Amino acid sequence: MSLGSTVTSDHQLARLLQIGAVLEEVVEARAHRHYRSLDVGDQNPEVAALLEESAIESAAHRERLETLMDDLDAEPIGYEEIARLVEEHYGRTRPDDFDGVLYDQLCNEETAYKFYDDLIDAIEATDARFAVDRDHLLSVLRTIREEEAAGVEDVTQLMEFR
Repeated sequence: MSLGSTVTSDHQLARLLQIGAVLEEVVEARAHRHYRSLDVGDQNPEVAALLEESAIESAAHRERLETLMDDLDAEPIGYEEIARLVEEHYGRTRPDDFDGVLYDQLCNEETAYKFYDDLIDAIEATDARFAVDRDHLLSVLRTIREEEAAGVEDVTQLMEFR
């Protein structure tokens, strides 16, 4: 998602953080689905560990985002509306659209990375004041973005050795 503008209000920031939280839910759910779909007899332990780690990481990211949202002075947007926005921007593909678990996981990690990268750029491009400390907000988002970048790298390395 290219935000294409700055973030100018707590309400807008809350909406974007909610989109991030729903995006993390999607990544977590897809990782769980893939993990359950692995054939126990043929299960690659590295792939299984990657999926498990991705689900745990996504849950932790969601918790961090929810903490930031709690600190904002903004009305939350309904879950259904946010889920619809995520579906429109990120839900065009389904786990079965990819030739394999790792390709889907790579797409999920790259999408999350790009979302956080765009969100950070949009926040940095504004002088708006938020109810949450700006430095703390950017620090949390940068940490999440770097963890997503590491996830992209992990999936890519695993794909290279298969």
